[in-house]
Amino acid sequence: MQENQLLERIAQTLSRANIANNKRLVRHKSAAELAEILNLEQKSEQNWEQLFAWVEQYLEYSPNTAHANFANRMWSGANLPSQLGEVVAAISNTSACTFESAPIATLMETYMLEQMLEIAGFENGEGQMTTGSSNANMIAMMVARNQAAKSAKQQGLFQQKPLFAFVSSEAHYSLDKAANILGIGTENLIKINTLENGSIDVKLLQKEIKKVEKNGGIAFFVCATLGTTVRGAYDNIEDLARLRNQHNFWLHGDGAWGGALIMNEKLKAKFLSGMEKLDSFTMDFHKMLGTNLMCNFLLLRQKNLLSCTCADGDNSYIFRQKQMDLGISSLQCGRRVDSLKWFLDWKFYGKSGFSQRVENYYQLAVFAADFINENKALEMVSERISLNLCFVFKAANPNEFNQKLRDTLLENEQALLALAYVGEALVFRLLIANVKLNEAKLVALLNGLIATGKQLQKYA
Repeated sequence: MQENQLLERIAQTLSRANIANNKRLVRHKSAAELAEILNLEQKSEQNWEQLFAWVEQYLEYSPNTAHANFANRMWSGANLPSQLGEVVAAISNTSACTFESAPIATLMETYMLEQMLEIAGFENGEGQMTTGSSNANMIAMMVARNQAAKSAKQQGLFQQKPLFAFVSSEAHYSLDKAANILGIGTENLIKINTLENGSIDVKLLQKEIKKVEKNGGIAFFVCATLGTTVRGAYDNIEDLARLRNQHNFWLHGDGAWGGALIMNEKLKAKFLSGMEKLDSFTMDFHKMLGTNLMCNFLLLRQKNLLSCTCADGDNSYIFRQKQMDLGISSLQCGRRVDSLKWFLDWKFYGKSGFSQRVENYYQLAVFAADFINENKALEMVSERISLNLCFVFKAANPNEFNQKLRDTLLENEQALLALAYVGEALVFRLLIANVKLNEAKLVALLNGLIATGKQLQKYA
């Protein structure tokens, strides 16, 4: 098959699948059933028909993430401009590590980072695209580690005073991974309890920092979670910045989910006040703002720290234009071209378009919380803080029942919802991050959940 024939066949296959799956959320099958359908051991050398058969099966049995009832993750179906960029990046198949191999992508990434630095208020900062906020959190901790222990890059941590990092008890588990990878040790990642509103208890944090310093350790890193995974809580940046000025730690902002509110001035002032005082900040464009997976950036308030932290080893064979080659300041050697889809999304929607989107999501979250509070079958387990809704269907054995309810909704191909724990309670975690959601579809989703719950109770 020639390349032009392949592209035509891909377009036809995707078009048929889009028509067939447009109204369907998922065609649910068990793992055993899917294994039998796929027959992955089947021979297929030089057999384009078999390859396309697998592609068609992939499209038929994968969840339709653009469906309004796909509320299982912090992302949903992608924006069309970014889909265009994703396809072109895949076909052009180059790496963004050097200007020579990706000249246009280099300029687009540089431009987009400058836009984000301006929005964040980092007047003399720098940034990079990464593979996601988990990686960005680790890089931020790595920069902080090397600033606190100047010889750590060359000599490791063997002769250093013990380093301690601090996060809220509701922070993302990627911080545990970072502490492990960077040699800090997960026991030196101190988790601080939160206040009732889900934000880190700054007074308790200060006590723990003083305890570490009294015992000869270095409090080198504090992560402010800006939109926690389960409850959508925001740590208070202003309070943490004042504490940073006293104890000289690195203050990072993990805005993987909630950082998108920087696009709206009103919501930024409400949830992200003082973010220009952060030492670093990360955010996923592929979550609330809808760019194709993956699309993340990391910003630093100070220049020239990424390259001195990440660059190492023999690069004599690759970097020729060191002022332009993005790979120098990246942990990756090969870097996927993610800037094209990011740039196209930004130019199509603009800051104003994304501002309207997050404002609409916020209003939908308010509406959904009111609906849940007014319905006798449902109960909010945690008060709505931002765009996350944590609730249960009232039942005698709520954890067991809500797990069964969630599984039944999936098996009936009705809704794909997320569950999470708030304390000991297993709750529905409804996230507002789908452009196809509106008040009517939210009501239909919740009414469908209620009807299925009542049916399960009837036959229990």
